[in-house]
Amino acid sequence: MSGTILIIDDEDKLRHLFARIIGLEGYHVIQAEDYKTGLQLMQKHAEIDIILTDVKLPDGNGIDLVPEAKKYLPAAEIIVMTAFATIHDGIEAMKRGAFDYFVKGDDNDKIIPALSRAIDKVQLQKQVYSLQAKLNVHYSFEQIIGNSPAIQSVIKLAKKVAGTDTNVLITGETGAGKELFAQSIHYSSERKNKNFVAINCSAFPKELLESELFGHKKGAFTGADRDKKGLFEEAHQGTLFLDEIGEMPVELQAKLLRVLESQTFTKLGETKPTTVDVRIVAATNRDLQKEIDAQGFRADLFYRLATFVINVPSLNERVEDIDALTTFFIQRFAAKTKKIIKGIQKDALLLLKNYRWKGNIRELRNVIERACILCDTHQITLDDLPFEIAHPHTESASPLSLDEVEKLHIQKVLSLTKGNKTKTSELLGIGLTTLYRKMEEYGISNQ
Repeated sequence: MSGTILIIDDEDKLRHLFARIIGLEGYHVIQAEDYKTGLQLMQKHAEIDIILTDVKLPDGNGIDLVPEAKKYLPAAEIIVMTAFATIHDGIEAMKRGAFDYFVKGDDNDKIIPALSRAIDKVQLQKQVYSLQAKLNVHYSFEQIIGNSPAIQSVIKLAKKVAGTDTNVLITGETGAGKELFAQSIHYSSERKNKNFVAINCSAFPKELLESELFGHKKGAFTGADRDKKGLFEEAHQGTLFLDEIGEMPVELQAKLLRVLESQTFTKLGETKPTTVDVRIVAATNRDLQKEIDAQGFRADLFYRLATFVINVPSLNERVEDIDALTTFFIQRFAAKTKKIIKGIQKDALLLLKNYRWKGNIRELRNVIERACILCDTHQITLDDLPFEIAHPHTESASPLSLDEVEKLHIQKVLSLTKGNKTKTSELLGIGLTTLYRKMEEYGISNQ
């Protein structure tokens, strides 16, 4: 058994006895004779897992210690002991967050099994806190790469709105990093421990999008063979990210507006409204003002969504960040391809900085991934870059669309893996079914 136990009791003989018994079970034991000393040890020893405290202490009450202890050691569990048991004390201790409550003498044989159960719970809680901390760091604003004034000013704005419950509209070109900003806003908010749910509004037809957002009751339409919870319910007390909001059908926009105004909606096939608490972050690469003029977007919905607008700059507006972004992607994909690639040659980097990035950061990421796959040295060279980047002044070379770039990329990786679809999907970072779908879409032969 392992774990650190803090025993707080002013009866020296009894405290030493408990320390000896608990120590023989393999626990590390720390002792305190009063309330004040116990709090000091909690601040000093972050490794404390369980606090075993008497109710009556010379300078305080052990039940009052329970919420105080949680401030310093949120993952720790507190077990309260008393020589004079009362129902009121037991109930109050548990209400304040104690793990268990024992009577000295009568319940001594129950303490060791309780410690074992408490340690199991503490270890699980610590794992949860660790995973949550990693998640928060992964999606924090610190993970948005770039020191250019253009991106830093946007980060500053996003940080200010993150701590509020205000709806946010993120604008910017495709591939500029709008979803990364949405995630950072969520994981820097008070809702960070609840769900971040994302949906691309352009990926579904109207009927299916309505079902995805609001859910449906069994029998609501043909094929609805069971009740379905919608994404608004999944995002309850969290954040719902509506990507490509400009693609949402006008009929659905009215229903979305109702949710924003009342925080209620009605599922398909249901008559009773459902109440939710959801923050909306939306994103678009369209000019919604023009869409309003063309009657493709509701003005009232726009003003509801656009309480706070963040415009993410394109990569071409922050060329000075290409160096740092390239280094980041090289490190990521070198590890993924199990190669030692230390950087990129200066002439190749210069070409990246002079290239017109229609696909923004997403396109740069794809270019670097492809380069890492092709690279046979410790540095990416001109030969590892796509032809249109490596030969910008070749008149016969016509610019490729993103679809063409993706098709060529898939073909290169398939060639590298000698047609191994599973390995190809792993290197591309997509599912096997997605790979087959793209191969069919682009007419790539099933090698």
